[in-house]
Amino acid sequence: MYLTMNRFKVTEGREDEFEEVWRSRDSHLKEVAGFVSFHLLRGTTQDGHTLYASHTTWESRDAFEAWTKSEAFRKAHAGVRPREGLYQGPPQLEIFDSVQSME
Repeated sequence: MYLTMNRFKVTEGREDEFEEVWRSRDSHLKEVAGFVSFHLLRGTTQDGHTLYASHTTWESRDAFEAWTKSEAFRKAHAGVRPREGLYQGPPQLEIFDSVQSME
């Protein structure tokens, strides 16, 4: 398993707007070989922002890297523009290889 996570600091009071951006967007992930699951998680609010994390699980690193070079990736990110003041800084990408799994 391979997990990619983007963390977003969303300006406090604009959480509904951020969530709507994600709800209305077609990620095209289900078209991609090796895609397992996606979750958008809402965290705590502090220091004027709410923390969000998008988690995408893949069968392997190769599957994720193929996604980043695919037409589905280009379609999913076409026209995505940051809305002024929505974020407090750029998203932070974090990538993890599974070392233990329990189901």
